[in-house]
Amino acid sequence: MVHTPDSNSAAQPSRPRWRSLLAASCLVLGGLSASAAWAEESFGDTTHADDEEEWPLVINGCPIWPYTRCPGADLRHADLVGQNLAGADLRGANLTRADLRAANLSAANLEGADLTAARMNKVNAASTNFRNTRMIGTDLEAGRLMRSDFSGADFTGASLEFARLNHTWFVGAKLVSCNLQEAKFVSVRLDDAVIDRCVTRFTIFPESSFTNCQGCPATDW
Repeated sequence: MVHTPDSNSAAQPSRPRWRSLLAASCLVLGGLSASAAWAEESFGDTTHADDEEEWPLVINGCPIWPYTRCPGADLRHADLVGQNLAGADLRGANLTRADLRAANLSAANLEGADLTAARMNKVNAASTNFRNTRMIGTDLEAGRLMRSDFSGADFTGASLEFARLNHTWFVGAKLVSCNLQEAKFVSVRLDDAVIDRCVTRFTIFPESSFTNCQGCPATDW
């Protein structure tokens, strides 16, 4: 007598195969989850890493990078801490209350810029053009300002405490009610400048020029 398997018995041999496939899928998914967890633990969540900080930084149409060309830019209250703006053209820019702490402004052109109440502690601004800038209430404490040109600048209420000013020009500049404590005016030109009611404790002016300067020391201190 020939035995004919029913439909139930015919389907039974395929069950172990599906179970194997299901088990393999679970292992793969489990491995991916473990890998993702390890990556997040090791490197942090990188899901949106590229979206968190755009490069280059652009503020009101001005790209923040070396040698940028942004004359007249509106950079009021801009966060520029540690930014590299070496060689930048920022003539006439409005940098009122901008945060430029430890920024690099070497060889930049800021002629006529408004830096009122800007924070410029430890700024690196060697050989920079600051002619006719507004530095009212600006904090330049410990700034590296060697060989820069501040001719015609207004420093009313500004702080240049402990600033390095070797070979810097202040021709016709206005320094009124400034904090000049421990500033190093070495080989500086203060011709036609005004120094009035400034704190000059431990300030030195060796080998500096004071022609027609009002309030400058009688000697180079």
